[in-house]
Amino acid sequence: MRGWLFLFLVFMPLMVQGQDFGIPAISLRVDEDGSAEYGVTIQILALMTMLTFLPAMLMMMTSFTRIIIVFSILRQALGLQQTPSNQVLVGLALFLTFFIMTPVFERVNAEAVQPYIAGELVGLDALEAAGKPFHQFMIRNTRESDLDLFMRISDTPRVAAQEDVPFRILIPAFVVSELKTAFQIGFMLFIPFLVIDLVVASVLMAMGMMMLSPVIVSLPFKIMLFVLVDGWAMVVGTLAASFGI
Repeated sequence: MRGWLFLFLVFMPLMVQGQDFGIPAISLRVDEDGSAEYGVTIQILALMTMLTFLPAMLMMMTSFTRIIIVFSILRQALGLQQTPSNQVLVGLALFLTFFIMTPVFERVNAEAVQPYIAGELVGLDALEAAGKPFHQFMIRNTRESDLDLFMRISDTPRVAAQEDVPFRILIPAFVVSELKTAFQIGFMLFIPFLVIDLVVASVLMAMGMMMLSPVIVSLPFKIMLFVLVDGWAMVVGTLAASFGI
């Protein structure tokens, strides 16, 4: 097995010689004594380093934060501590994020990834082109008050257009705006279930059944109400509509 791996590493540069690739994967240097040294190029190293930031980028630059917070508040409002489980909520939020962000991803692929693979853009230009669709998505879903807050904190002068807002200002402003919107949606979801809890608690108090927990009695009614109004479809549809989908 090691022999095949060694032959692959030796002949790989020869096979790709003369071909134009966007990112050269392996470099080979032969010393005077005949020994060979293999090294990863700076582009590959930078790419692998950027991969470590993907989870943070997923949470801070997409619709994931708003969706997962709303789902968590909804589960709390229903009175269900572990159902649906965290894995189910995160998986649903992840795929709903891909659904909402599909137009942005398609623009990134068309304007940055494909031109970079074709050799039409260099690394920094491709990175700048990839950031524009995300910038437009984030600026569209960020409140001006939050942008003004972080500009004031960082002593950044006001920009002529929203397209000129730097990412170091836009990302935290976008996250704060997403948190506020998620809690607003969660508050609206909490109200009908809170009414059910109050009604059940009042009825139990009137019947003198103070030893019986109102949460146990109200839980079936809240689940029944949520199912009858097709709650999951309404919540998902509201979240998608809140991003203009």
